[in-house]
Amino acid sequence: MKLGVFAVLFADKPFSEVLDKIAAAGLDAVEIGCGGFPGKAHCNPETLLSQPDAVTKFRDAVAARGLEISALSCHGNPIHPNRAKAAQDHQDFVNTVLLAEKLGVQTVITFSGCPGDSEGAQHPSWVTCPWPDEYGEVLTWQWEQKVIPYWQEQSRFLRDHGVRVAIEPHPGFVVYNTETLLRLRAACGDNIGVNFDPSHLFWQAMDPVMGIKELAAAGALFHFHAKDTAIDPQNTGRNGVLDTKTYRDELHRSWIFRTVGYGHGEQTWRDIISALQVSGYQGVVSIEHEDSLMSVEEGFNKAVTFLQKQLIREKIGEIWWA
Repeated sequence: MKLGVFAVLFADKPFSEVLDKIAAAGLDAVEIGCGGFPGKAHCNPETLLSQPDAVTKFRDAVAARGLEISALSCHGNPIHPNRAKAAQDHQDFVNTVLLAEKLGVQTVITFSGCPGDSEGAQHPSWVTCPWPDEYGEVLTWQWEQKVIPYWQEQSRFLRDHGVRVAIEPHPGFVVYNTETLLRLRAACGDNIGVNFDPSHLFWQAMDPVMGIKELAAAGALFHFHAKDTAIDPQNTGRNGVLDTKTYRDELHRSWIFRTVGYGHGEQTWRDIISALQVSGYQGVVSIEHEDSLMSVEEGFNKAVTFLQKQLIREKIGEIWWA
């Protein structure tokens, strides 16, 4: 396994400076935002695709520092009920796939998306329970009329361009856990897999080790995000884990995102890294920073130090048992 970082945490810095920083930290890879929620601070696929020389320079800038691109990310909602929003996110996805092909990058990361409750909806409707019965009816309509047709078409598009998509399970979208990811994959194609992010699973009371092993066994483990979640036992005991308060209201929230090791201890992360190893994952562990209690610099440096130690430990174990 290799260690990398999702470069959007340094969106305020020039791309060359970001690459220098990543290389100086001893990392192996960079994940690059290309639209959607991550934005296009370091990479605008539409611009690069219109300038072939620019694609070469972009690729060479990464390679010159001894780095590789682990994935291009364009997390969005291409099946949003607002047609303008859906069209923009879909086009970002298309352009990102085309750029990945040009760059020789295997993996594009995004969300599954979430439709509304009907053709006339303006906002997504995330269904979390089957009753009253209309909720179950909405969920059936979403999958049969929107989700599966869209991703079947994208699976064909991806295959035509030699790229695969890593869907990041995330509450608020139709794919939010192992079961829904495997449902999408079974219905739409085996070039649809997962960007596994434990932070979105911890607060749902899921076991990341179990998820890693099941998804890897299915051949669906395409990419990995290193991000943690801290659960406040008092607020959770009082209000449960479904929490709509702003992420900035750390004192009152049931949970918040944290840098790795600050939500769950070293043993939990040892188990996660070990699960990746025994499952045969040879990809990149990509650091993502959304910790509102730490600066970007502090969170990045702590995550690098913490994960380098875990990966070195696993490498030593691999050599010992070889």
